Amino acid sequence: MKKPHTLTDRERNLIAIYSQCQLGMTPRQFYVKWGVSYEQIAEICSRSNSTVGGWFKRGKNRRFPTAVDLRHLALMDFLLEHFEEIPEILASLLCPPSE
Repeated sequence: MKKPHTLTDRERNLIAIYSQCQLGMTPRQFYVKWGVSYEQIAEICSRSNSTVGGWFKRGKNRRFPTAVDLRHLALMDFLLEHFEEIPEILASLLCPPSE
C-alpha cells in the first residue's frame, strides 16, 4: 500500500477554509433561478422525486433538505454560472466524461 500524502500548511489552510464555508442554496431558490423541474433537482441531489416534492410542500407533511442537498444545489448553481470560465483540464477532472 502506498504511503499517504502528508498535508502541507497550504492544504491544511484550504481544509480549514472549506470546513467553514457556508455554501448552500435552497431548492426553492434554485427552482426559481433556473426554472428547472423537481425531477432535475432530484437528479442533482440524488434524491427521489417524492422527497424533492416534499421540500416544496407546506404543513405537517413537509420535508426538509439536508445540508448536503443544499450544498449540491449551490455547487450546481456555481457550475451553471461559471462552467465556461473553468479551464477545460479542471472541468474534465471535476466532471470526467462517462464512458
